[in-house]
Amino acid sequence: MNAVTNIPETAPGAGRSDQLAAAPLAIEVSNLKKVFLIPQNRIDSLRERFTHPLTRQHYRLLQALDDVSFNVRSGEFFGIVGRNGSGKSTLLKIMASIYRADAGRVRMAGRLAPFIELGVGFNPELTSRENVLLNGVLMGLSRKEAAQRLDAVLDFAELREFADLKLKNYSSGMMVRLAFSVMVEADADVMLIDEVLAVGDASFSQKCLDVFEDMRNRGRTIVLVTHDMATVQRFCDRAMLIHDSKVQYIGEPDDTALRYYRLNFGGDPDQVREPGMLPDVNGRMIDAWLENSRGERVQNIEQHDRFFFNCLFEARRDLDRPVFSFQFVDSEGTDIFGFTKMLQLDDGVPDRLEAGQRVHIAGEVENRLLPGRYHVSAWVVRNRATGDHALHTISLLDFLVYGTEQGPGRVQLRDDVHAVVVEPDPR
Repeated sequence: MNAVTNIPETAPGAGRSDQLAAAPLAIEVSNLKKVFLIPQNRIDSLRERFTHPLTRQHYRLLQALDDVSFNVRSGEFFGIVGRNGSGKSTLLKIMASIYRADAGRVRMAGRLAPFIELGVGFNPELTSRENVLLNGVLMGLSRKEAAQRLDAVLDFAELREFADLKLKNYSSGMMVRLAFSVMVEADADVMLIDEVLAVGDASFSQKCLDVFEDMRNRGRTIVLVTHDMATVQRFCDRAMLIHDSKVQYIGEPDDTALRYYRLNFGGDPDQVREPGMLPDVNGRMIDAWLENSRGERVQNIEQHDRFFFNCLFEARRDLDRPVFSFQFVDSEGTDIFGFTKMLQLDDGVPDRLEAGQRVHIAGEVENRLLPGRYHVSAWVVRNRATGDHALHTISLLDFLVYGTEQGPGRVQLRDDVHAVVVEPDPR
C-alpha cells in the first residue's frame, strides 16, 4: 500500500548533497519480501484435466525479494543496479502497485509516474492519442490536463503523424518513445524508470539523457533501474546494488558501479578457462594464466589491481639461446605494450634448453590498463635472432579489465605536469 502525502520544496542555497540530506523522504521501503510460485508440472488442456483428474499441481518457490529496505529523499536521483534476475524490476513493480508484496511496506509521497515495462498500461486496440489521454488520467491528471499535454507528448515522441494509428501496429521503438513521453509530460513528483535506454535509437537515447539532466536540475525524485553504469555515475546521487533478491550495497554511484563490475567480472577462481596445449614443431606453451594478488587464477582484473603473468613453455627440441616475447593488444588489435625475456642462468650454465625441459615465465605486470578486453600473444626465437622462430606467434590468453575510470587511449600513466600562470615577457 502506498501512502501519498505532499512533499515541501527543498530549500535552496546549500550544495546538492546538503540539500538532499535536509530533504524529507519521498520513498520509504521497509522489509519488502516477494515470493513467486513456479509450477513444476503444467496442465495446459482440458483433456489433461479429464484424463488425470487427481493430479495435483506442484510448485517451487522463487524468492524474488528478501527483506529489501531503503529510503529515497525528495529530489534525489537514485539508481538500482544488479544482474538479470536479481529482483530489480519486481521491486519497481511493487513500488508502482503493479505487484502486491508478500511482506513489508512501501510509502511514497507525491504523484507517481512509472515507466516500468514496454507496453504496460497501454491498450493495443486504442490509438496513441487515446492511450495518451487514458494514461494521463491514470497518472493523476484530469481529462482536461491530459488533453492539454497531448500535443507535447506527440511532439516529444516524434509520433504526431501516427497519432491515429492503433498501438498494435507500432514498433517497439515507437512504443518506448510514446511511453517515455507520457511519463515526462505527466510531470509527476516521483518517477520510476526501468531500462529506458535499452530500447530505441541513438538519437532517442540522447534525448532521454537530456531529459534526465533537466529533471535532475528541477528537483524531481527519480528511481532508475539500469545496467548502464555510465548513466549511474553521471546522474545518480546514490545507487543500490541488488543481488540474489537482497540488498548488497547502498552508497556512492562510483562505488556501486565498481561493485557491480566486480559481481559481473570478478569471476570464480576455481573456474578458469585453460588455454590448452598449444603445439609447435620446436616447442609448445603448455599453460598460460593470470593471478591476482592472492595467488588465485583469474580471467578478469579490476582496474589498478596488481596482477601476475604466468606461462609454462616446454622445448620439444634442443634450443640454443631462446628468447621469449609477449605482446598485449586491445580488442581492436592495437599493440599496447610488451616485454621480452631470456633465461636467467647461473655462472657456467649454458644458455640452452634441452628437449623436454620446461621454463616457467612469471612475474608482476604493472596494471595501468583502462577498462576493456585485452589479448596476449607470444612467440619464441632461437639464437637471439629475430627471424629464427622456435614458436611462431600464437594467441596465448585473453582477459578483461573492469572499472569505472575512463580516459583516452588504453593506458593511464602517472604524470607530474603543472599549469602555472606566468607574466608576459616584457620584450
